[in-house]
Formats: sequence, C-alpha cells, structure tokens
Amino acid sequence: MDNPARAPILKLMEFDSDLIIVGGGLNGPALALAAAQGGLSSTVIDALPVDNRKAHDFDGRSYALALASQRLLHAIGLWDGLATNAQPMLEIKVTDGRAGEGPSPFFLHFDHAEIEEGPMGYLVEDRYLRRAFLDAMEAEPLITLRHSETVVAQDTTKAASVTLASGEVLKGRVLVGSDGRRSGTAERAKIKRTGWGYGQTALVCAIEHEKPHGGIAHQFFMPSGPLAILPLTGNRSSIVWSETEDNAKRINGLDDADYLNALRPAFGDFLGEIKLTGTRFTYPLNLTIANSFIGERLALIGDAAHGVHPIAGQGLNAGLRDVAALAEVMTMAARRGEDIASPLVLERYQQWRRFDTATLAVATDTFNKLFSNDNPLLRMGRDLGMGLINSVPSLRRNFMREAAGLTGDLPQLMTGRAL
Repeated sequence: MDNPARAPILKLMEFDSDLIIVGGGLNGPALALAAAQGGLSSTVIDALPVDNRKAHDFDGRSYALALASQRLLHAIGLWDGLATNAQPMLEIKVTDGRAGEGPSPFFLHFDHAEIEEGPMGYLVEDRYLRRAFLDAMEAEPLITLRHSETVVAQDTTKAASVTLASGEVLKGRVLVGSDGRRSGTAERAKIKRTGWGYGQTALVCAIEHEKPHGGIAHQFFMPSGPLAILPLTGNRSSIVWSETEDNAKRINGLDDADYLNALRPAFGDFLGEIKLTGTRFTYPLNLTIANSFIGERLALIGDAAHGVHPIAGQGLNAGLRDVAALAEVMTMAARRGEDIASPLVLERYQQWRRFDTATLAVATDTFNKLFSNDNPLLRMGRDLGMGLINSVPSLRRNFMREAAGLTGDLPQLMTGRAL
C-alpha cells in the first residue's frame, strides 16, 4: 500500500461498467454484489437463460457453506432471505472403513459447542441460493445482467473488452473470469493450468430418510473414495459419493432402486429407510490450478482460478474467499484514487489468495491420496492420527475453526462486515 497505483490520466473512455464478469453461477454474482457495496458497477454475462436460474423445483444439488461464507452472504444482504431454508451443521463425524463392514473404531468428532462462534456451517439448496443471488442482482442498480450470452473474444490492452456471440462488444475496467475449471477467460488470456485427474467421479444426489439427522454431517472414507452425507432441512441429506471412474459409470447407469442398493452398504442403516429425491448428477474429479490468478486488466476467481477435490467441501467456500478478497482490494484501491485494473492492485489480490489456495490444494490432494486406498500401513497410520486428534481438545478446535473458514487472513466481508 506504500506504492499506490495511480489512476492514469487518459482521454475519456466509455465503459459499460467497472467490472465485466464472465460467469453467472455463484461466485460471479457474489462478486458483483460485493463490488456494488464499494460503489463499483458490474456486468454479469451468464450463458444460461434466466428461466434456468429461477427454477423452484428441488433438483438434488446443495452447497456446504462454511461459517465465514455465511458471514459474507450476510454482509452482502442475502442471508436473511436464506436462513429459513438453511440447515446448520452442528456436528461433523469423520470415519474410515470399507462399505458393508462398518467404520473403524478410530474417528474424528467435531461438535460446534466447542467453539464460540456457533455452527461450523450451513447446507443450502442450489435453488434457494441461485434465486437469492438473482433477485439481489436484479434489485441492484449497479449490476447489469446479460443472460443467454457467451463470450467469443476478449481484449485487455487499453480496457477490458469482450465480444459476445451476438457481435456486441462490452467494455469495462477489469475483466473477471468466473467461468469454471475450463475457463475460456483464462484460456483466451493464455494462462496455463497445472493439475491432474484422480481417476474418480463424484456421484451427487439427495435422499429422504426415516430418522432425523440431528444436523450431523458425516464423512466416511472408503478405499475407492469418500462418501459425504450432509444434512439438509427436514429428514433429507445431500450425498457426495466419490467412486472410481468405472464403478461410478456402472452405478450411475442403474435405475433408482439399484442405485440405492449400491449406496446402502456404504451408507448403513443409521438413518433408517432411504429413498432418492431430486435428480442424480456425476462430476469427474480433478485438481486444476491456474498458473496465475491475474493477467493484464484481468482476474480469475472460483474454479476458474482453482478447482480442488470435494473431499472437504471447500470448493465454493474457497471461491467466495476469492470474491471477498478481490472486492476488498478493488474497493480500497478505488477509494484511494488508484486504477483498480493496475498490475499493482491485482497483484495484491493474487498475493492474498495464492498461498491459501495452494495450501488447500495440497491438503485435499494429500487427504484423498492418503484415504482413497486400502494399504494396511496407511490405514493404521491414518486411523491412529484421527484418534490422536480426536483425543486432544485444542487440536479438535483448530480443525473446527479451519472447517468453519475462520483461520488465516480473513477479508472484511468474511467477518460479516460490509465494505
């Protein structure tokens, strides 16, 4: 901050908005709303039609929001409308074992009562979260929505401009890529990626069950991959089931009855009878990190910057931390009279997020390799490690605060304070 990037004195240039955000999923809208708090305008380009974003039916998808992410949603004005449809995560139980044989006697048990801040996070269904973002953006005069539009070219030499498939050209000060792991924004900027596949596919669905879940999230590690059982409102849970690619393809090809029969040995009977609700999805699992999170008048957020294994449910949470950091960096720069698109300003964002993201990538990659195997020596080591952590209260609390997103250099929005 000792060397501010002064805004250049250029001839007056016409801008459609300060930010051109490519991607209308979750991180892009979150950034537009966060930037609006700092007085910055945004144009959000969404490839999907608006009706797809306004769907009211439950399709099985949901998100585990860490406490820090919930605070961000509160700070940008969304949480009050989401709270009634959010399920608090009161406990997390982590076990290791084989399907049909039950869990190991060594486990991790995190109880939110051991930390002062409250629930470690919340489960929110996709339909509620996307609709909340859409309604908030439509009500915000600093945000322009462009649905059913795709970007075919971009130029960031004198301004951040994009050419849409329709031929229209939009101009802004900064171009933000929030367009997923195969980010066209990053590709057009010639930003390369580092990563690898895991040979695993995530089977994602939701179930109704006979018994209440008590707000407890379960993570069961099996040789082929982890099974996450995440509590939704009512007697329902979200399932994220990682399997080998061949097994996942076979299981996903089954009808609903046989799909449930394949799930039951790993799931167990602790919640009574189960049945599917909503739609089934599959996602190939890989690690992919952009070699740079910034370029000339350009920044990447969310999966466009970093896609990690869902083993800890931190994908969206890491993206929202990008949002909070970038919004804060640009807002503070604008208030000091700096050029928000200058290399010095964007480098502050990259420095803030790069180490944290690399640490998350290493952690999820290591955990997946450590737990997704049947090596007896590794099984013994990880079980003893879980038992040790579970027996030391200070270690448990550190892990809980990490899961809640409360550690590290938190952006202001993730403390619940508006910019």
